[in-house]
Amino acid sequence: MEITYYGRTCLRIRGREATIAYDPYTSIVGPTGRGMSADIVTLSHPDDAPLSRVKGRLAPRDQRTPIATSLDGAVILEGPGEYEVKSVLITGVRSYRDGHRGAAARHNTVFCAEIDGVHVVHLGDHAEGLGAEQLKELPGADVLLVPVGGGLSPAAASALISQLEPKIVIPMPVASESNKANAAIKAFCKE
Repeated sequence: MEITYYGRTCLRIRGREATIAYDPYTSIVGPTGRGMSADIVTLSHPDDAPLSRVKGRLAPRDQRTPIATSLDGAVILEGPGEYEVKSVLITGVRSYRDGHRGAAARHNTVFCAEIDGVHVVHLGDHAEGLGAEQLKELPGADVLLVPVGGGLSPAAASALISQLEPKIVIPMPVASESNKANAAIKAFCKE
């Protein structure tokens, strides 16, 4: 398995059977997404700042997040549910990007993919701990991809890591400025 980090919550995981692109924002991979290819695309949350003139289509469900043309052949997953694509089992679990609920809620989807026999959990832009029901929906966590510097505090991230007990934790700095990202990583590592 090969894991490549592209910035913010964008990663690509290449396995024997398939390649998954998590949150491939066009502002990161460029308007045409050259170099970014995948069989499966997961979108944990809508792009907050999409580029204005992007080639490609919009995500089917949110109709807001542009999908680069290099990912045209990929299966797009944008919400909770259980999926099987190219022998990869994926579970999407609803979570939130902040403390709001109801009409003001900013939704997020935590995706767990079983690829090459390894359970990879991508938290997206998750902002709080997971409840017991949400944890039951996740089949396990060998590798945990954790957003750092966004809505998820270092203490909440530490508690979540303790709950999921992954073998490997990969922090994803989501702060846009490098100084803020570095500070967030340091605070995360101290926790």
